[in-house]
Amino acid sequence: MMGGHLVAAMLAKEGVQTIFTLCGGHIAPIYDGCLAHQIDIVDTRHEQAAAHAADAWARLTRGIGCAVVTAGPGVTGTVTAVANAYQAGSPLLVIGGAAPTAFQGKGALQEMEQVDLFKPITKWSAAVPSADRIPEFMARAFRIALDGRPGPVFLEMAFDILADIVNTDQTPLPERYRTTARPYPDPRAIAQAANLLRNASRPVLIAGSTAYWDDATEILQRFAEETAIPTYLNGMARGLLPPDHPSAFFLSRGKALQQADVVIIAGTPLDFRLKYGAFNANARLIQIEPDGTQIGQNRDADVGIVGDVRATLEALLAALTEEGGVSFAAWRRDVEALERAQAEAQAEYERSNATPIHHFRLAREIANVLDDRTIFIGDGGDVVAMAAKVVRPHAPGLWLDPGPLGCLGVGQPFALAAKKLRPEYKVLLLSGDGSFGFNGFELDTAVRHHLPFVTVVGNDAQWGQIRNPQVQFFGEERAVATKLAFTRYDLVAEALGGVGVLVEAPDELRPALEQAFSLDKPVVINAALDPKGLAHMAGRAYVL
Repeated sequence: MMGGHLVAAMLAKEGVQTIFTLCGGHIAPIYDGCLAHQIDIVDTRHEQAAAHAADAWARLTRGIGCAVVTAGPGVTGTVTAVANAYQAGSPLLVIGGAAPTAFQGKGALQEMEQVDLFKPITKWSAAVPSADRIPEFMARAFRIALDGRPGPVFLEMAFDILADIVNTDQTPLPERYRTTARPYPDPRAIAQAANLLRNASRPVLIAGSTAYWDDATEILQRFAEETAIPTYLNGMARGLLPPDHPSAFFLSRGKALQQADVVIIAGTPLDFRLKYGAFNANARLIQIEPDGTQIGQNRDADVGIVGDVRATLEALLAALTEEGGVSFAAWRRDVEALERAQAEAQAEYERSNATPIHHFRLAREIANVLDDRTIFIGDGGDVVAMAAKVVRPHAPGLWLDPGPLGCLGVGQPFALAAKKLRPEYKVLLLSGDGSFGFNGFELDTAVRHHLPFVTVVGNDAQWGQIRNPQVQFFGEERAVATKLAFTRYDLVAEALGGVGVLVEAPDELRPALEQAFSLDKPVVINAALDPKGLAHMAGRAYVL
């Protein structure tokens, strides 16, 4: 078997159904292998988009997403996407071509040091030394990418290794190369956490992306229901509780954390999104992480539990139930009042009939058309930050955003992957006009591969999240490098073979969205937003 076919055989064994790529001679044998093993190939217009799309595939499948790129600039084109996957904890495999080994070090075409480039932003980066070791190296890559907190890996494969012929009798494919066993928590730590909760009166639970990766949906819902603990979700955990769950809260997190006496952090770091743990200084902290190095970062943990989030919540609920259980219903009612006050203040903007359209009104109209078979993707600054306050995913895996790196440009690639993986779902991308400029040309990819999704461009002709504070701090006359043209992105869509719609008034939004989903082509709705609509919020931290 040719080396490139061994690559495809291992991808198929791991369940990878599609690779994302941009062509190059160094990687041609992998394409031939994918054809032989019925793996679909989606060719993008930029390697960054290929890697972003593979990242989204990984997030939606809770498995490996794969991007295959050629040597040199093909590999460097993925760096931003790999860094984004690393910060988001996404098991992305990037396979990079390389010059034939006989010419390495002689100045071969597109030759450069690739393996070391990726070491700071991957869980593992290595060069495969020979064709017969491709299965071994790929099995290790899968193990590392999916173990504990997931993350990206990089494998370099030279052209001659991919083109070499291997005797498969002497190089069998590994069968049981990784475990699906869950790491269970220390019973002593569970007892300590249960004791803290039994003595608490105002606890809060925050679940993050690791709870999603650990498939904690059922236990999280049961834990929240049986304890009545106010619960907040971020990252990929959005949707683990249905929006109408009595313990699911969205707008009151900051105020609730300031009043909390016990805080459970389940699978999310104490980073900028949680103000580095700078909430109530007297609150006791229970931290649940599969990666023990995350525990105690930025704030002391009273109880640090190393383990799978699902297994840990199961053990913790069992420990609480043994002693008769706990209920925080009275505290939950207090949080309901906090939530109601925030929602009422926000509702004025959601109902705005102003022209140009207010960001919150756009978010409300989008939220009104989403259902449990719509994947929402956010790619932008202000426009997505406002949507995060309004959009409520109905189930897990229906919300995608860049993650903690705050990387713009993920939108079109994420949408490609989502529609390719789940063609029966509607896919709605909300993009800032600045973000659209990064990978908007992937509409061409969507047209060529017949992947009809809807893009809403919130167009306020500026980098609003930067410009509004800039104007506030320095004045309008000194606000530089943050203005954009009011570009007709709807006409860009038409030029690339899609459908474009210009929306300039709020009452045009709902009909445009409904019509867009009825079409069998990629659609861009270019929504004219008020550039000063969020000026009153300038300088605030917008976190997802």
